[in-house]
Amino acid sequence: MKITDIRFGMLRVPLKTPFKTALRTVDTVEDIVVIVHTDSGHVGYGEAPATAVITGDTHGSIIEAIGKFIRPRLVGQDIADLNHITQLVQTSLERNFSAKAAVEIAVYDLFGQLYNAPLYKMLGGGDPVITTDITISVDYIDKMVADSISAVERGFESLKIKVGKDIGLDIERVKAIYSAVEGKALLRLDANQGWTAKQAVFAMQHLEDAGVVLELLEQPVRARDIDGLKYVTDRVHTPVMADESVFGPIEVIDLIKMRAADIINIKLMKTGGISNAIRIADIAALYGVDCMIGCMIETSISVAAAVHVAVAKADVITKVDLDGPSLCQFNPVEGGVIFDESEISITDAPGLGIREIRGLEMIPG
Repeated sequence: MKITDIRFGMLRVPLKTPFKTALRTVDTVEDIVVIVHTDSGHVGYGEAPATAVITGDTHGSIIEAIGKFIRPRLVGQDIADLNHITQLVQTSLERNFSAKAAVEIAVYDLFGQLYNAPLYKMLGGGDPVITTDITISVDYIDKMVADSISAVERGFESLKIKVGKDIGLDIERVKAIYSAVEGKALLRLDANQGWTAKQAVFAMQHLEDAGVVLELLEQPVRARDIDGLKYVTDRVHTPVMADESVFGPIEVIDLIKMRAADIINIKLMKTGGISNAIRIADIAALYGVDCMIGCMIETSISVAAAVHVAVAKADVITKVDLDGPSLCQFNPVEGGVIFDESEISITDAPGLGIREIRGLEMIPG
């Protein structure tokens, strides 16, 4: 099974409600879909969102990176030679992580198809059913409380609460939500780089003193402020998770050695794909550090790949934040991973199991 071409499509799926964080507001998924074709007729699918404020990737840069730098190196390569292909992808150009991730996802999809097995079994196996949290976007307090109660009623047992707009209001938001769902759901707090280190310590000490119990605090400070991240980690009882501060394996090693965070958030769009996500999970396991696996605003194409990784690395990936498909008004994918509110399950279909993507607009190039 050899690669013959890589083509592109645009996929647009409206969200049920706007996704609001300290960094941005999104109301529609608009992602580049990568289709890898082979001489055997098998097709692999990948996906990349344009998350410029986090990864630096745009729709144009994703297409340019793959079309001009990655595709020429991959055409003619045998899918069976997976490690060689992923090395070609990762060394084709600097950064451009989401572009690399989309291609890797499609290649891994084909790797599973080659051996007629679901991808998670090719990665080591595991229990093909996992549970995700759901995001509660930053908004008015009453709206966030209502959204939290609704999520619990739908069966979600973990809520990711977005804050980072206003420190005083953030504290009141969290207290109100905690009061509404205490004993019914765990709360994960995500500031999306919206606080300074001192603000984060002030807010967390206030919440902890008020009896608010949080499962974790995610990325309270700017991505490059590793010293600030450590400052917070050293001064609060709640476990601190690094997200935007860590993209690849080397950064993870440095952060763990500094003890700058307690948990690592793995996202395929930051790591550049599945190969580095696996490396990060293995590094974290060596150091005894837990990981979460998360996603950007993505559909069930790329999120499915993250689900397979989560299942195969469940010993270290102990938390799941793969709610992208649950936030969408509809699932454009026929086949693939099954998303049913908080429960996500994998079928026995080969690779990612995707049969068709509805509403895909092909892009010349």
